[in-house]
Amino acid sequence: MSHSGKPKTKKGVDSLADQFRGALSCEDNKPDFKELDLGSPISPLRTRRSGGGGPAVSGLTTTSSSSSSSGSVSGKTLNNPVVKRSDGGGNNHSGELSGSSENSPTAESTRSAPATRNYKPGHRRSNSGGAPLIYSGGSVASGGGCGGSVNSPSVNVLPSGNICPSGKILKTGMATRSSPRSDVLGSGTVNYGHGSIMRGGVGGGKMGGGSSGGETSPANVTGNIQFAGESVRRAMASSDPEEVKKAGNEQYRRGNFLEALSLYDRAIAISPDNAACRSNRAAALTGLGRLTEAVRECEEAVRLDPAYGRAHKRLASLHLRLGQAENARKHLCFPGQQPDPVDLQKLQAVERHLNRCADARKIGDWKSALRESDAAIAAGGESSPQLFACRVEAFLKLHQLEDAASGLSSIPKYEPTTPSCSQAKFFGMLSEAYIYFVRAQVDMALGRFENAVAAAERGGKIDPRSIEIGVMLNNVRLVARARARGNDLFNAGMFAEACLAYGEGLKFDPSNSVLHCNRAACWSKLEQWERSVEDCNQALRIQPNYTKALLRRAASNGKLEQWAESVRDYEVLRKELPGDNEVAEALFHAQVALKKSRGEEVHNMKFGGEVEEVSGLDQFRAAISSPGVSIVHFKAASNKQCEQISPFVDTLCLRYPSVSFVKVDVEGSPMVAKAENVRIVPTFKIYKNGSRVKEMICPTHQVLEYSVRHYSL
Repeated sequence: MSHSGKPKTKKGVDSLADQFRGALSCEDNKPDFKELDLGSPISPLRTRRSGGGGPAVSGLTTTSSSSSSSGSVSGKTLNNPVVKRSDGGGNNHSGELSGSSENSPTAESTRSAPATRNYKPGHRRSNSGGAPLIYSGGSVASGGGCGGSVNSPSVNVLPSGNICPSGKILKTGMATRSSPRSDVLGSGTVNYGHGSIMRGGVGGGKMGGGSSGGETSPANVTGNIQFAGESVRRAMASSDPEEVKKAGNEQYRRGNFLEALSLYDRAIAISPDNAACRSNRAAALTGLGRLTEAVRECEEAVRLDPAYGRAHKRLASLHLRLGQAENARKHLCFPGQQPDPVDLQKLQAVERHLNRCADARKIGDWKSALRESDAAIAAGGESSPQLFACRVEAFLKLHQLEDAASGLSSIPKYEPTTPSCSQAKFFGMLSEAYIYFVRAQVDMALGRFENAVAAAERGGKIDPRSIEIGVMLNNVRLVARARARGNDLFNAGMFAEACLAYGEGLKFDPSNSVLHCNRAACWSKLEQWERSVEDCNQALRIQPNYTKALLRRAASNGKLEQWAESVRDYEVLRKELPGDNEVAEALFHAQVALKKSRGEEVHNMKFGGEVEEVSGLDQFRAAISSPGVSIVHFKAASNKQCEQISPFVDTLCLRYPSVSFVKVDVEGSPMVAKAENVRIVPTFKIYKNGSRVKEMICPTHQVLEYSVRHYSL
């Protein structure tokens, strides 16, 4: 389902992803003609899109897949001199990776670069970072910095080479490189700046996750050896932490984040209290898309050196990307540190949109909440699971259930590994609990009641003090209990009691389309067709693509002899379920009944079967004026092409039983051939309700079937 206001990073996250199909079961409601068996109300919700339902809630394990975009934009390489400076605390952490975030191997060393570029969401860059990102061991100047020069792309661009399609939010684990050069990485040869770079099994779809995402295969090792050479092996065997760190910086600069991480691990093993190594390790983890692990490393660097300015700055950037504005502000504006104006402006923008989003949510203005959450993502919170969950909640409240379902599968993975992450608040509840809060609501709306209860209970355990989660948990349990009781009563044939049970559930969740549709099934069993139609209408207002509700409403309208409404619903269902013969037959009989109700003459009331042969002109006219679609095959017994295609027409007759197939021998019925101006055989003409809509001369099998399928829907 789409809607005109659907965002695509500020416009939102395309759609992606993963949706849900229920099953059609059967009922024994038999009208005067054969009717669809609608079954018990307990099968799950069915939606239009293909794809499986969401995972059971044992944990938030959904990952975001990376996508490539060939021909995407690459940044320019800026050859800037290194500015000599020390960190905010006066400590000279030689070999440290600096910058507002670890999104490129080198930081801009001057402010002279223009700061007015309008990057699309997911490609946003900052011109912050007055010091070089990597100090690679040059001579130390009086200011505590290191001499030399580096190639410096803009800060705040994610590493590992991915460039997003225009207008889409950049997912962590996908990144852009600035300099278009070819190197051999773990997954083979990669052209930086010319498409998506996926490192062998590492970080590809993890956003803020806590695992490496894969191991390096022997083939990958071969590629890495080509890249790293003897220097890495020597560094790994060295007992000098500075040498190992320097080798790690070199691998980082080249985009080899996994190799850099291994080297930093080696340096930390030699010198556990080296804050610069911890901070550099955070940079490599960020490059691999493991943001919450990077937060942990930055916090360890700050613990080792509380005045370590660059680690604070890096930590602020990570918190901002995770949507934790309060934590970001604490580290960006910590005592003794002058916040970077560009970073501060970015933080203020995210805070502003978050506050507006919270205000809109309080008053139920879900369109504004959706707009502001998109704006917060675009402003810098592109890896925030909570902001993506807020979008899902807004879609759900706007009754855009398919968008909510697909958005749920796109929420970045979230594994809080530090107290600062686990205690962060979002809309007054703990951040991790909010994700389960949203998941429970979506599962409930989709009819996955057991999953909804599990998600709500998980959220309640994470944040037992949240009143909002407590109320939701209580409602979810009551609704699930009412639905289970209603199903038991329905299966026992106690339809009136089942109606009451479903009604109890609707008191706690009035917008639950599944309960409305289930109660409609009870009303139909009780032959209270008006009430059945009313409940189906409610279900379809909440979820317009609800197949079962359409089926039940069409059948109930047929019982009320409201044939126009019944035909309209069956026509929609024919498009949704083109291979369903029961729907085709129900539509055919509803069309016949509609014509009869209008006083029209109806002949040939057969549904499906064999190809009918007509010879007289009156018989022909009666055949093509029958309700629905008629396919007429003009043939000649002596024609080889007609002889070859006739068996295929018989096959189509069985395959499309709602279509009437007629054959006319032009040699035996010259009057019909003359009236229809048929001069070449085989000729096929398609009629709909007596009017000719298409004519084909000597069509192929594919063209003929395509036309039959097109006009039969």
